[in-house]
Amino acid sequence: MKKHITLLGLIVGIFFFYSCEDQLELLPPQSVDQTIALSSDANIKRVLIGAYAKLRTVELYGGWIQLYGEMLGSNNEIRWEGTYNQPREVYNKAIFTNNSFITDTWISAYNAINIANNILSVIDVVDEEDRDRVRGEALFIRGALYFELVKFYGLPYSAGSTTENLGVPLVLTPTTTISEEDFVVRNTVAEVYQQILADLTLAESLLPPTNGVFAKNHVASAMLSRVYLQMERFGDARDAANRAIISATEAGKSLVTSGFMNAFNNDADTSEDLFSIQVNTQDGTNDMHLFYSTPDEGARGGDITILQNHIALYEAEDQRLTQFSIRAEDLRTDKWRQQFKNVKVVRLAEMYLTRAEANFREGTSTGATPLEDINRIRARVDLPAKTTLSLQEILLERKLELAHEGHIIHDVKRTRGTIRDNINAEIIYSHDDPRMVFPIPQREMDVNENLIQNPGYAG
Repeated sequence: MKKHITLLGLIVGIFFFYSCEDQLELLPPQSVDQTIALSSDANIKRVLIGAYAKLRTVELYGGWIQLYGEMLGSNNEIRWEGTYNQPREVYNKAIFTNNSFITDTWISAYNAINIANNILSVIDVVDEEDRDRVRGEALFIRGALYFELVKFYGLPYSAGSTTENLGVPLVLTPTTTISEEDFVVRNTVAEVYQQILADLTLAESLLPPTNGVFAKNHVASAMLSRVYLQMERFGDARDAANRAIISATEAGKSLVTSGFMNAFNNDADTSEDLFSIQVNTQDGTNDMHLFYSTPDEGARGGDITILQNHIALYEAEDQRLTQFSIRAEDLRTDKWRQQFKNVKVVRLAEMYLTRAEANFREGTSTGATPLEDINRIRARVDLPAKTTLSLQEILLERKLELAHEGHIIHDVKRTRGTIRDNINAEIIYSHDDPRMVFPIPQREMDVNENLIQNPGYAG
């Protein structure tokens, strides 16, 4: 018996990225034959653009992935005041299995992965001079999304046995029709991470150093550094961050030094942006703006406010304090103030912070000493140079530099930290608390009896 199942990305998500040469004779998306959609170099490249289109949706890097990180890691430093129940459930660590945000992120991720799988299955059709790049981009998209999925829907890598804890299902071949064979099981956390490493490592070797707004070799290096950090493979994280820094700076990237807030609310990538979601008035959306900004800037009613517990973490002269302002009667961060601005996914500053931490933990100075990298970040925000350094100071510098960009919960989990409840301060969530993990969406559980629900959720 065949059933409808969203787990595998529906029926070839690429079918709506077909050739647009004959607009009057287009077939319905579900009717377009794979042999048409993937029959030529030009069509496959259009399909690749479609994969990026999925990546930039609000359910993925267009805002919700970043929002989840901040809501789960709120720690009584920010407050959700919006009327949407879905983010509130994440904020309160009380997520229902039918949460539509959590469900839509799962669906969109697997749709994009399926597009990547289809591209990889016909890579030999691509013109030889572009084949490595196209393959590398598809692998990057697949690896990056499996990384986001396993971080949210599985226990953290730091939580117990990675060879026993369940991650997410690995689907590595195209799904064109749905049958009982497609009712897959969840792979272990270890298996998912190994696939992520394989995809991103190969992508890094195939991608060029320049590639417009699309994935480049240093973007793959940067994503690898994130993966290795979660795995506590600090030497590998150091080396991947160092490769990203070298390649990016050789390609002309550098920290924005004309004022910290000039790195944000941009129409185009800044010198600091390694990878971002492109947004303009005609295309793309920025849901971080929607939830973080205020009505005077075209957003909602000011869903997220900044609390004094967070402000107290900054040194008085820290230029990063300039991001905070009173708008709509509460304290806000202006990192996401303006509408139709690019959504940051990877900034160069993160790579310096990763290299500093990993070098410190390993007792090395690959690329630079930890002190040099931390002082580089501090100098940009008008803070005095440090003469000594501790791991706690490095982690604090990372938290403040990357605040409100979706990183915090992943750093808490990998460092085995804790999160304080936003309502009852006496409740402390450990890094491996089941409430810090998303449920497998109920609609997936309903159609696939082979899926096992996460602890703490019915089903």
